[in-house]
Amino acid sequence: MKIVITGSSGFIGYHLASELLNRRYKVIGIDNNNNYYSNLIKKKRANKLKKNKNFTFHKVNLVNEKKLEKIFLKHKPEIIFHLAGQPGVLYSLKHPKSYLINNVIATQSLCKISKKHNIKKFIFGSSSSVYGDQKKFPIRETFKENPKNPYAKTKLSSEKIIEKSFKKSNTDYIIFRFFTVYGPFGRPDMFIHKFLNSIKKNKKINLYNSGLNFRDFTYIDDVVKILLKNIMISPSKKIFNICRSKPIKTIHLVQLIEKIFKKTVKIRKIGFVKGEMLKTHGSNSLLKKNFKSISFTDIKYGLKKTIAFYKKYGY
Repeated sequence: MKIVITGSSGFIGYHLASELLNRRYKVIGIDNNNNYYSNLIKKKRANKLKKNKNFTFHKVNLVNEKKLEKIFLKHKPEIIFHLAGQPGVLYSLKHPKSYLINNVIATQSLCKISKKHNIKKFIFGSSSSVYGDQKKFPIRETFKENPKNPYAKTKLSSEKIIEKSFKKSNTDYIIFRFFTVYGPFGRPDMFIHKFLNSIKKNKKINLYNSGLNFRDFTYIDDVVKILLKNIMISPSKKIFNICRSKPIKTIHLVQLIEKIFKKTVKIRKIGFVKGEMLKTHGSNSLLKKNFKSISFTDIKYGLKKTIAFYKKYGY
């Protein structure tokens, strides 16, 4: 079976590709390797994947339909994991156009080519940010979306494009809304890795909203296991949260990291930042009902694995 992963040099894409290759699938990675965060980390991920003979990499921007067409004609994939996209909530407030191109237009382009080539399954990595701030918790998939920033708005737009493209087609599509994914080889722009880098460089780190935000952290291995299950399972529901459903206050997360790392860091508590959500707390009951035998990694264990990897490799 041939599987395309867009965003294969990214955090989730890399871990998914690694596990698929371990299971002897043929993986076609597509990534434009942009400079939103350190290209060095993306190249390290890509180079690790390239060591496997079943991995083929294409450095392509998804908006380029002609190049996408050539990739599909050459490899004839059956499944698409669309994990590419421009991430970052705060960055999106300053650079909204980048999100329109890399999230919305890129998704339109990929859906168009996928539909033309009768792809069997199309799996999309969306975000919990589409919910925005909610008054009731845990957040269920049926809650009304309330995106607060360009990143969240373009993720929701991408969901709508996918629904419209495949609703009356033979392609089985599914949308996963990820809640703050973390783990080894993670994104340096995410809070946990920012914090680890601050410890390493002995620098202060900003705690938005004085560290009183709640985040529903989800370990990368759990996300990958669910994505893999979806290859064989075709639930009737089309939108699922992927979350541990046990949010932690940022200030408590900081204390946990310091304890595991055995080092303290200087903290600068600052006020509320526009576009940031106060709390993410998703419900995973629908996911567990449809995908069976799913368990989620304890935050302490996940952090230990993440920190051990960071100490060994420095990223």
